[in-house]
Amino acid sequence: MTGPGTADPAGHGAGRVSGFTVLFDAACPVCRTARRWLASRAQLVPLEFVAAGSAEARRRFPGLDHAATLRDLTVIADTGDVYVSDGAWLACLWALADHRATAERLSSPRLLPTARRFIAAASAVRDRTRAADYGDLRDDRCL
Repeated sequence: MTGPGTADPAGHGAGRVSGFTVLFDAACPVCRTARRWLASRAQLVPLEFVAAGSAEARRRFPGLDHAATLRDLTVIADTGDVYVSDGAWLACLWALADHRATAERLSSPRLLPTARRFIAAASAVRDRTRAADYGDLRDDRCL
């Protein structure tokens, strides 16, 4: 997967990615559903899930802005590359056996703007779901 501002998990250049850690908002029902869906799919690259902002996330990734990981989905490759927001979603899809080709197509310069709009729409759904569940208590978090 390549795209503006993203590293290449396929390893064209540096080392190949052999695992991703996905920092997700464990308090968000949409994020928990997405996590279950990702975990239930066949993975070409293993996905490990850690609650964003948790003690475990802070211990494992001390250099990250952990407040930001609660606002945007964040994926860390075992190579040290960090993917955020749409790059993180595309990295997750790229890791899945049945969705790698889709991730590669969506990360192309021609389709990346469409992918970003789709991810923004999903984020808006998450915001509405969160507002219904939590009111204004959690407005700083999104996909």
